Amino acid sequence: MSIRNLEDFKALEPFFAIIERGLDGLVDGDHFFDLLADDIVIEFVITVPGYPKRVEGRESLAELYRGYGDTIILERGSDLAVHHDRDTSVVVLEYTMHGHIVATGHRYTNRFVSVIAIQDRKVTHWRDYLDPLAVFEALGTDVPA
Repeated sequence: MSIRNLEDFKALEPFFAIIERGLDGLVDGDHFFDLLADDIVIEFVITVPGYPKRVEGRESLAELYRGYGDTIILERGSDLAVHHDRDTSVVVLEYTMHGHIVATGHRYTNRFVSVIAIQDRKVTHWRDYLDPLAVFEALGTDVPA
């Protein structure tokens, strides 16, 4: 794995763990970033303003995630449901992440759906959907008009 300073991602360990569990036996690698193809494409279909809609490459995703712990610390994941279509090598993961906002200590709970394409035992494409209202609520900010 070429991602440096994995300590920078401690705030995301529960997220990594739930994804690793959901993809267990379907992909190769010992850590979340190992599961991803070098040239993975990630689309954040439903997200929050200011967050990119598309990221290309494992290194680019790592850089996007590197500062996550400055805002949110995840504590656990729950409610994992795995739907695997063996014919298309697509996995849909449904899960909930729980944590807190660093600046305020406010609780953060968000539900996700991730649509993941696998080729040659690596994740090659990822479409992510989240509840943006949960982010605004946890951060104590108004929903943009």
